[in-house]
Amino acid sequence: MEQGNYSVGLDIGTTKIVAIIGKENEYGKIEILGIGKSKSLGVHRGVVNNITQTIKSIQQAVEEAEASCGLKISSVVVGIAGQHIRSLQHSDYITREDSEEVINDDDLDTLCNQVYKLIMLPGEEIIHVLPQEYKVDGQAEIKQPIGMYGGRLEANFHVVVGQVTSIKNVGRCIKSAGLDLGNITLEPLASSNAVLSQEEKEAGVALIDIGGGTTDLAIFKDGIIRHTAVIPFGGGVITDDIKEGCSIIEKQAELLKIKFGSAWPGENKDNEIVSIPGLRGREPKEISLKNLSKIIHARVVEIIEQVYVEIKNYGHDDQKKKLIGGIVLTGGGSQLKHLKQLVEYITGMDTRIGYPNEHLAGDSDKEVVSPLYATAVGLLMNAVQNDAKNKKIEEVVEQEEEPVLVEESVSENTAAQTKESIPRKSVFDKWSDKLKDFLDNAE
Repeated sequence: MEQGNYSVGLDIGTTKIVAIIGKENEYGKIEILGIGKSKSLGVHRGVVNNITQTIKSIQQAVEEAEASCGLKISSVVVGIAGQHIRSLQHSDYITREDSEEVINDDDLDTLCNQVYKLIMLPGEEIIHVLPQEYKVDGQAEIKQPIGMYGGRLEANFHVVVGQVTSIKNVGRCIKSAGLDLGNITLEPLASSNAVLSQEEKEAGVALIDIGGGTTDLAIFKDGIIRHTAVIPFGGGVITDDIKEGCSIIEKQAELLKIKFGSAWPGENKDNEIVSIPGLRGREPKEISLKNLSKIIHARVVEIIEQVYVEIKNYGHDDQKKKLIGGIVLTGGGSQLKHLKQLVEYITGMDTRIGYPNEHLAGDSDKEVVSPLYATAVGLLMNAVQNDAKNKKIEEVVEQEEEPVLVEESVSENTAAQTKESIPRKSVFDKWSDKLKDFLDNAE
């Protein structure tokens, strides 16, 4: 199978690195061809802090994915997260020279590029500029202004900002692992594509992706992304608390959390006790499940309350901005027992666990449909879309190159149609290209 027929998503997480290979089937669903995962050793709270270890882990995951389906991976779409990610709201406008001309893509590009020139804090760079609503000559709440007349084009933007060095380090790891960087996507956006339905995005929904090192939040309303945030706590902090609170090693703490952990301490009886083998011939340790639940509960409440503050910052209390779809939990941490009930209790919002099966083919492996792989599946979807877009552009360019002997007037029309049929690059794609050029030129 050629590289063109399949795409690859690479999720560089704090606890695991997942490479997932797939393609779009004839029904428009994603078919998983292969998956590989490895323990992530060089990432802390979503940020690469050991390049050599991360490269090794990436290569291991990629080799496992290649071996599982006999395909060769050359280009990947990767996600970016970490506590350095922040978002802000920004309004901007342009005054058009000729208000008798209709608004076109170039006007929207000019407006978006203007936002990219915003002065950021030293060492920060704009990752995404996501338009919300537009205003044309004071007329508000316009979702798509193309084709309208107007002199002043205004828009509200959701701007996502990240540390330049963190982004470069991810790119360096990909390059050193012998791979091409297809695109970089914000991880909460990837997860939301994998687990949310269009109806939920319209109604208003908050996606909470609880990973090993970070908890990512993405809020949608009226089908548009409204707010993103990355909270620097995840499942790893809960494991650390168990380790400290019960005086046991990390491996045992992780197993305890997965097998016996619960976010609701009320359900465990006082006499429920689990015995942990001691180190090197020492006495085994007896741990009360009630105490274990209390430790987990305290930390989970803290994480959920921080997320809820972000949801309130977005304006959930405002009647117009109310999130009717409630909350969707995903990521490895969402598998904690009774977490759904606790989130509903703290926030008073309807909650469900999000599985990345929304866009997958029906015969997908059960393992892949776990919330654990939500980000990886979302990145794969992004890779499939990118490859389809690039293929379309290549086909149009090839058609353009074929010599056609026709009358001049006809060829002008054809050229105009061809120009229209080439999918325009989004501002983010252009940013990705700039980043790739930068990484290629970096020594």
